[in-house]
Parts: sequence; structure tokens; C-alpha cells
Amino acid sequence: MEDTLNVLVTVDLSDAIMDKLKQISPRLKFNRKIVKTASDIPAETWATTDILYTGGIVPEPNAVPRLRWIQSHSAGVDNLIDKPIMNAEDIILTTTSGMHATTMAELTFAMILAFARKIPLMLKHQQKQDWPQDRVTLFNPKELRRSTLGILGYGSIGREIARVAKAFGMEVLATKRDVKQPAAEGEYAEPGTGDPDGTLVDRLYPPEATKSMVALCDFIVVLIPLTSETRGFVNEDILSAMKKTAVIINMARGAVIDEDALIEVLQKGQIGGAGLDVFTQEPLPSTSPLWKLDNVLISPHIGGNTDHYHESAVAVFTENLERYLANKDLVNRVDRKRGY
Repeated sequence: MEDTLNVLVTVDLSDAIMDKLKQISPRLKFNRKIVKTASDIPAETWATTDILYTGGIVPEPNAVPRLRWIQSHSAGVDNLIDKPIMNAEDIILTTTSGMHATTMAELTFAMILAFARKIPLMLKHQQKQDWPQDRVTLFNPKELRRSTLGILGYGSIGREIARVAKAFGMEVLATKRDVKQPAAEGEYAEPGTGDPDGTLVDRLYPPEATKSMVALCDFIVVLIPLTSETRGFVNEDILSAMKKTAVIINMARGAVIDEDALIEVLQKGQIGGAGLDVFTQEPLPSTSPLWKLDNVLISPHIGGNTDHYHESAVAVFTENLERYLANKDLVNRVDRKRGY
């Protein structure tokens, strides 16, 4: 008889979702605890937990002698990576990376199309009930077909953005840590999405060649994870290499871009614009110059949101639970040394 595995869930999943999880295997015993801090969970519960599904609540290492795997409810782990339990090398950490790919690709293209078709300017004229005489020149668009999209970080989200870009007839360039491995390995992806074989990208660049890549692009999407190495990665040097008409979109973390340098090139009109879902400080302070720039689109860090978030996240967890029971490699496993 195989041992029972105690699974602690600290995310407010519905009863229907919990019932589906319970059907995976009789070996899994689920315990849902909706609390604000780790100390709100009884010590005896922590002591018997084998698997943890969490939105951010993690215990101290000595409290969980049986814990062997933590599944995060989100894609980013910058809120977890510095916690003491992350030093426990015998505990696997996985994320829900990949479940956000379609919704983030949709927001990315909402921003790309808004800039390309000059939607913000249209709305301003609409509010004034103004039919401009120079409308043909004023609203002359940037056609996406035959334009070039650069993707910084060719992971699950970047691969789905590439798939959509190809439908628009765009050339796709991307940076990737290992350019010799274009295929997706160990990444979760919903069926029919993304670029699992790495065949949709026209050219891959190593991160060191980012400046050369952005100089060729009409639109640039930033998707690199936030680590000590990537903080401020998109700096003045890279921003200055962009075309004057190019637009940069940040769907990663605010701190991967030097925000002061970005504000400066936007104020000077050195680039065409920026679509920003993330910021160095959140909420974005009302004093930030970004609010008043006509060449900026701001969304309040909602890129990964979807009307079925829990269901999509648990789909990743379900695949990993099945793999764990079968002693197979888990998807979206975090490399602690890299920080993602």
C-alpha cells in the first residue's frame, strides 16, 4: 500500500475545484486552510504536510519535516525566493507559468494595436466630438504585417505572443538564455498555444545581444523574470538603441527596466511610446511623470488576470500532481540559482 500524501492548499479555491483535485488519486488527502499568515495554520498541520499549494504563505523550514514540494499559485516567485525555506534543497518549487500566456498575449496585443492604430488619440478626438480635417495623416497607422516584434525572454508567454504575432504577419525576434535550445523544455502550455518546437521565432539572440536586437524592432515586449542579474537590465543603453518610432511594452516586472531612463527617453520623444503593466513601485505613485505622458499606456498590473484564473492555475497543479505520483519530472520547476 502506497503512502498517503497530505496536500495543504492555502488558496481560496472553490469547492468544485477542490472536488476535482480529490478525484486525481486516493493517495492524495487535501486540506484547505484560508489564512493570512503561516502562524495561523496549526503546527500539527504543517508537520504532516507533504505538498503545499500556496499563493505566498510558506512555513519556516523546521516546521515542515515532510514537505517535499511547493506549487506556487502564480508565475513569478520573486516574493518567495528569498524566504528561508527556499534554502531547503530537498524541496521542489514549481510555478503556474504558462497558464497566463493567452491572457497576457491578449493584453500585449491590445497595447500594440492601440499604438499601431492610434486608439488613444482617437478617443481624445471622440471626447471632443471632433472629426479632424487632417484625419488621414493624423491617424496613419503602423501596419503590423511586415513589422518586427522583439521579445525579451522566450518563455511560455513569449511563445504565445510569437504565435499571435505570426497570425498578424510579423517578423519575430527573441532573446533566450540558451539560443541552441529553441524548443520549450519543462514548460507548461495549454494545448494549441505557444511555440513548443521553437519554430515561430525568426531569429534568437543571447541576452548579451539585446541592444543589437531592439535596434531592429518596431515593437518590443519585455518578459524577463526579475532577479539580481536582471534588475535594471533594460537600461539607457538599450533604450537609446531603439528606433524613434518603436514601442516598448513591459509585461514582466517593473524593476527589470530602468524607470528613470525610460521616462527620460519618453519625455524627449526618443522612442514612440511605452505600454506598461508593471512598475518599480506599485501602486504607481500619483506623482510619477508616467501618468501625464501622451505616449504611455498604463494598466495597473493586471496582465495575468483572467476570468478563470483559479481553474487555469489548478490545471497546472493537476498536471504536476499526476507527474509527482508517477515519479516524473514536474513542469515549471524553479532553478533557485537563477531565481526563476
